[in-house]
Amino acid sequence: MAETVLITGASAGFGKAMTETFIHSGYRVIGAARRLEKLGKLRETLGEHFYPLQLDMTDTSSINKALANLPKEWSKIELLVNNAGLALGLDKAYEANFKDWETMIATNIIGLTYLTRQILPDMVARKSGHIINIGSTAGTYPYPGGNVYGASKAFVKQFSLNLRADLAGTKVRVTNIEPGLCGSTEFSTIRFKGDKKRAEQLYEGAHSIQPQDIANAVLWTFQQPKHVNINRIEIMPTSQSFGPQPVERDY
Repeated sequence: MAETVLITGASAGFGKAMTETFIHSGYRVIGAARRLEKLGKLRETLGEHFYPLQLDMTDTSSINKALANLPKEWSKIELLVNNAGLALGLDKAYEANFKDWETMIATNIIGLTYLTRQILPDMVARKSGHIINIGSTAGTYPYPGGNVYGASKAFVKQFSLNLRADLAGTKVRVTNIEPGLCGSTEFSTIRFKGDKKRAEQLYEGAHSIQPQDIANAVLWTFQQPKHVNINRIEIMPTSQSFGPQPVERDY
């Protein structure tokens, strides 16, 4: 039987691209997301190798219920891709909406760590498995307005490395994949509360990386020999680079 992959945030963006890529590469995919209607459409397109799993990453009871209801033949998960995550707002910390901060923390940190904690014991018992977390370059490089989003992705990066330490000797692999500027997703539309024009302006002329680029990286990482662990991959478009740090001067 083909190996089973669980991908969160599977209904759109990175998650949808990864779901399609893995199924076309011969794997079975459990696609997890809140929007059941979108998962249903994926099932119609992808067929029996796709299992739609409705869950809310901000609600641990929803995660418990979803996992408990998985059919036995889908319960042996070889790869967990923690893809679900979001950014809300781009305001300075002293102007930001605290509810947005809570939502980012609940999704990007609590949901990710809780689901990982539920999946890991079986992987450890089998001495086989792989956790791939979708981080961000925002977890390494600060920018104005990135405050809690960047901090949440810095957490994911360090959590991934600490998992590697805990899992030494278990043969379970852990990878953090860190995209930079990436277009053709709902990410910035959600960040700007549905303001599509503002989201489009962010990517205009930038030749940003695409969801398929991330899907290809995740598939390549997983398909490395089982004794090979890719710790981190940082991915940017050629249009994105580094600049001087701003210096405030008194004259």
